[in-house]
Amino acid sequence: MKQEDLVKEIASIRNLMEKSSKFISISGISSVLIGTYALLGAAYAYYEIYGFDSQMGYRDHYVNEPVIIVKLLVTAMLVLFASIFTGIYMAIKKAKSNRQSIWNTTSRSLLYAMAVPLCTGGLFALISISKENYTAVASILLIFYGLALTAGSNYTFNEIKGLGILEIVLGLLALLFPGNGIIFWALGFGVLHIIYGIIVHKKYE
Repeated sequence: MKQEDLVKEIASIRNLMEKSSKFISISGISSVLIGTYALLGAAYAYYEIYGFDSQMGYRDHYVNEPVIIVKLLVTAMLVLFASIFTGIYMAIKKAKSNRQSIWNTTSRSLLYAMAVPLCTGGLFALISISKENYTAVASILLIFYGLALTAGSNYTFNEIKGLGILEIVLGLLALLFPGNGIIFWALGFGVLHIIYGIIVHKKYE
């Protein structure tokens, strides 16, 4: 066997091993769509809180009107459910095209790794909302989402870890600049997701 053929054979074996140990059915297009949903949700939330005439800058007031809070929660839930549906649908579609199972040992490991920080962050945010501590909600969600991504990065694309670290950084910055949670939310769940999706689509799809 020639050296070139041997290198190709090793690369092929390595590729098969990586496919069997990593969940590669995550769609870059779905990440772009999820980021778009987040930006639309953030734009609506910004309008509800500050209106069209608001100037960008430091926010020295916070939401305390029950009607607006309900609208924001409904918007967040709609964005969440739309994102989950899009992610699952596109992952199933990609798995079928690759002739792979969407539910296997690797996908279960990925789900379990992400579940603890995601559930903890979600409960933490709900408790904060129930105690009317709204200023830290965006930070909590960004930080725990970032922790979930870094925890699950061993089971999927390596780029997930970088995305997770950036989400954590944005969450910490949101704590340093209170009253600007929507801006950091839009950057973390919107802009970063779109950039990540484009990178994954170009690199792997």
